[in-house]
Amino acid sequence: MINCPSCVNNSLPLEYRTIAENLFPPGGYPPGKGPSIDAAIAFSEILGIGSDYRNLLTAGNFDGGKDLDSFWGHFQNNLDLLIQKTWVEKADEIRKEKLLNRIPGFIADIERKNYSSALVEFGAILEELAYLFFGVQSHKDDFTEYALRIDTRMGLFWWYGGQLGKFLSAVPSEVDKDSLLAVLLIGICYLTNF
Repeated sequence: MINCPSCVNNSLPLEYRTIAENLFPPGGYPPGKGPSIDAAIAFSEILGIGSDYRNLLTAGNFDGGKDLDSFWGHFQNNLDLLIQKTWVEKADEIRKEKLLNRIPGFIADIERKNYSSALVEFGAILEELAYLFFGVQSHKDDFTEYALRIDTRMGLFWWYGGQLGKFLSAVPSEVDKDSLLAVLLIGICYLTNF
């Protein structure tokens, strides 16, 4: 989604850069380390989803329950609406269908606590969603700057989406699952409230 790692953080507004870089440090994480929950909470605050995000973090370990079933229903419904209501060229209708078909597998990965796989899948979902919203602009080097000019919070969200692949390549597999889940829940919560 974002192809210019050296210019990405410079496009972030200065007042958000430190918070964003605490979640995704420019040089990556030291071996065995991942983002802190505090860094994830701070980032959720600047996205405007802090309260909902904290509620999700305290919802337990995603072993089920009525509240979580309701949350997954809201997430899937909202994502389905976002995808289906996006106007695209006729040739891109197949992309929409393929994207809709990815969502249940993504949710299943989370429910199985396979957060590494879910993070990979979520990055792919966000890349496709950005394409449906913004077309080829989403693949340009200045996409973050473009999205930030439209709306700062939305731009920060797409910046976050562009960092997911970097996060997976930089974070060793021994990073605790809570850190991976914390990173995932930011995007899930944002899209649920989009």
